[in-house]
Amino acid sequence: MVFRMIREDIANVRKLDPAARGTLDVLLTYPGLHAVWWYRVSHFLWHHRMRLIARILSLIVRFFTGIEIHPGAKIGRRLFIDHGMGVVIGETAEVGDDCVIYQGVTLGGTGKETGKRHPTLGNHVLVSSGAKVLGNITIGDCAKIGAGSVVLKDVPARSTVVGVPGRVVIRDGVRVEADFNHTDLPDPVQDDCNDLRREIARLKMELSQLSRALNQLEKLALDKETEEKKEEKTKETVF
Repeated sequence: MVFRMIREDIANVRKLDPAARGTLDVLLTYPGLHAVWWYRVSHFLWHHRMRLIARILSLIVRFFTGIEIHPGAKIGRRLFIDHGMGVVIGETAEVGDDCVIYQGVTLGGTGKETGKRHPTLGNHVLVSSGAKVLGNITIGDCAKIGAGSVVLKDVPARSTVVGVPGRVVIRDGVRVEADFNHTDLPDPVQDDCNDLRREIARLKMELSQLSRALNQLEKLALDKETEEKKEEKTKETVF
């Protein structure tokens, strides 16, 4: 069972990471895998009432890998932590199968809760670099968290979250396969800027039209005034 899971993890990395050059390369040089494998040991110790040893082991693993996974967390199969430096996974966090987590990610608490206080990730979830997922919230299956996002609310399945605070982009309610492409995420700030540019352009056009109409009215008024003056001069000449 253990060796099957190790082979599974290595095959998953080779499938997802184009930089992986072979089984030996993955086995020896991927700290994300090392952290997950040692987490499984500390998790076993944690649930067999050897919690101090489990915590010491997780501390040693953090020193060597830069990845902190609390022994009490629940992690599914084929988790891929890419690069991994600065990743923190809290005690009551739950991570489903086939998830991908990049460097600098925090699955943490808000400091205000007790009991279940860390997030739950479904299956096929992608959490991009530097994202912070905080509190007892649920991230649905096949969801994608954009780089640098701060997520404080539940995320529906098959949706994308970007920004601070995180904003959800629903994909028309259609099931989408997880493609782990985190370079083509929507940018709500840029979208808002584009909307503002369009609105400004529209207002400029309306202002230009009003200005032309006002100029025409002024011209008509001036022509009428000139005509009235001519009529008055004509009357004065006649009399």
